[in-house]
Amino acid sequence: MKRLFSILSILFVFIVAHAQVQVEQTIDSVQIFIGQQVNMTLSVTTPQGAKVVFPQFKKAQYLVPGVEIVETKLDTAKVDDLQKVSQIYTLTSFDERLYPLPALKVKVNGKSYDGTTLALKVLTMDVDTLHPNQFFPPKDVQNNPFLASEWVPPFLLSVLLLIVCGLTVYLFVRLKQNKPIIAKVKIIRHIPAHQKALDSIEKIKVEKLITSENQKVYYTALTDVLRQYIQERFGFNAMEMTSSEIIYHLQQAGDQKMIYELKELFQTADLVKFAKYSTLVNEKDLNLVNAINFIDQTKQEQNTVEERVIPQLSSDEQKQQKNRFTIKALLIVSTLVIVCIIVSIFWYLYQIIG
Repeated sequence: MKRLFSILSILFVFIVAHAQVQVEQTIDSVQIFIGQQVNMTLSVTTPQGAKVVFPQFKKAQYLVPGVEIVETKLDTAKVDDLQKVSQIYTLTSFDERLYPLPALKVKVNGKSYDGTTLALKVLTMDVDTLHPNQFFPPKDVQNNPFLASEWVPPFLLSVLLLIVCGLTVYLFVRLKQNKPIIAKVKIIRHIPAHQKALDSIEKIKVEKLITSENQKVYYTALTDVLRQYIQERFGFNAMEMTSSEIIYHLQQAGDQKMIYELKELFQTADLVKFAKYSTLVNEKDLNLVNAINFIDQTKQEQNTVEERVIPQLSSDEQKQQKNRFTIKALLIVSTLVIVCIIVSIFWYLYQIIG
């Protein structure tokens, strides 16, 4: 009983394993014309991991006499625990007849399985047997789809485009070689005379000339500031006058403010510059204070004014500016012409090709 049970178990496993192997042999079309190709597929469905061996054929080998194998291709797909392996044979034939295609053998884990026997009918083109002597000459040479006259406008436009591009480059080079004349409007700030004088005195303080051992430099700087202020404030050339002349003109102008202090300041400065006179520190401080007081008492309240100064161009510069304007205008026109020519060329080509 045990032996019988073992034999039945083995037989059952064998039947189940055999049932899981499915072999299918199909063909795309049962008939073709001479020289056409058709695919014959040999598919095997097995459990995953099974070893499948298909029959091998070389290119240009005959499957059966008259049916040639063009190429073979392998394809594999997996679904759950099964795999489907397909071998695709591309066939062709050049003889008219009905060909039986044999069932191909495939081996799965060393066991052979047969495909399905198929048939392939190869057809030829119909021949007019009623008029065997009627021959038709070969077709004439196909007419050119383009006419030479159609290409004349885009060709001429292309030549014109090259000429205009060359002219544009020439104008651009000329424009770059001549430096542009830029008539910029200058903004000049008019600072009141007293403000400039006070700023200059503040600079003397910052540079510490008042504590410098070289008193000549200090008094020269201080009197120059006063001379410049008096010249701008009262309108006479104080920079070229002596100290006594400056005092005289101030008196003639009717301004008696700080005259005595200013006179002492100029006299001290002259002694330091020309007689090597030496002053004390407190005397230098007093002279600096007197200069500031004189400026404050004689100043005119004015705000900083900005003046727009437009430079005048000479006749040559005006002519050059006009030439540059002409060149720029020509550059703009030539650029527009180039754009129009390019658009026209593409439009003609679209009309010809389209």
